[in-house]
Amino acid sequence: MSNTDHPAHKVCWSCKGPVDASALFCDTCNAIQAPGQLDHFKRFGVEPSFVVDIDAVEATYLKQQQLLHPDRFASKSGREQALSSQQAASLNEAFETLKNPVSRAHYMLRLSGIEPEGGEGHTVNDPELLMEAMEMREALHDAADKGTIDAMIKDTRKQARACETDLGDALASNAFDSAKKLTTRLRYLMKMTEEARAKKSRLAAA
Repeated sequence: MSNTDHPAHKVCWSCKGPVDASALFCDTCNAIQAPGQLDHFKRFGVEPSFVVDIDAVEATYLKQQQLLHPDRFASKSGREQALSSQQAASLNEAFETLKNPVSRAHYMLRLSGIEPEGGEGHTVNDPELLMEAMEMREALHDAADKGTIDAMIKDTRKQARACETDLGDALASNAFDSAKKLTTRLRYLMKMTEEARAKKSRLAAA
């Protein structure tokens, strides 16, 4: 991972003492700190890898969320209240990014200076993948019973798990072209699973 290194310490805005770059609060005066330039992995104390322990990340997220709750800063200064809001927003963004495998892969690509396929203003230039997606969508459109849709959901989930494994390997070995294509395919597979579940719900309600 070739993301830019950030300083290990910063200066506390309140007491001017040194503070660990990943600290939410100053060890000396206990003042809340700005989010700074921490990447999402450092914020949760995990290695920058596509394969992450989401349960551990969520446990850290819930602890930090509690520490940053607005009620804890109701009697603090306006600056501290603003910093707590910034920290909370940064925390939420980091958690939402890491818990979703597609957004996690996009984030890792961007940390390495690579723009993912199919992002803002980018088209997907992979005829094979586009054809696969079109065929899956047509098959879902034609599916008329719960059993057929259940089989589709099972198949797309299985393909998505295999795709995640390949994607983790590609990112770990800095095979970015392959990682970009796999991320796009994973996005399609997850979307197809969602659409299949939605159609199953519509059939059940009919």
